[in-house]
Formats: sequence, structure tokens, C-alpha cells
Amino acid sequence: MPIRLRMSMHGKSHKKIFHIVAIDSKLRRDAKPAELLGVFNPHSEKGEPSRMVRWSVDRLRYWLSVGAVPSKSVAKLLQLGDILNPGSPY
Repeated sequence: MPIRLRMSMHGKSHKKIFHIVAIDSKLRRDAKPAELLGVFNPHSEKGEPSRMVRWSVDRLRYWLSVGAVPSKSVAKLLQLGDILNPGSPY
């Protein structure tokens, strides 16, 4: 069962939020994940300067250590958060 770290969409049409999940790579985008690892909100709320990302760093590192492969968008977020090295193969 190859595990992939990817995003699933939730929320209203023009106010989407994305859950960062560990999920079997063969399942559809919004299927039930193995684990919810974080939440990415690309919309800045009133009074907040920028986008918001909340995640569990320990659980992300665990899934990466057991061989989970992040999608391109998740890999970019992990590099911005200093969880993945910029030169990593993902």
C-alpha cells in the first residue's frame, strides 16, 4: 500500500481549505485518509497578514521516514516550512 502525502479539498466554493493527509495513492482525492496531518488555508482572514498552515511536524516526519511520497504541492509547502530540504528528490 503506497502512501502519499497530498491535499484534499474542503469548504465552500470560493473559500476552499486544504487538508494535508496521508492516504493510499490509489484512492480518490477526498477519500477517507489514513491520517490528517495538517490544514492549509490559502485565504488570508481579516486581521491576518498571510495564509495559514497548521500541521503536525512529528507526524509528517514519521510518514516521510516510512517512505510516504509527498505530492508536488505538499513538497513545496514542506520545503517552505523547513521540514524537507530544498535539494530533496520530491
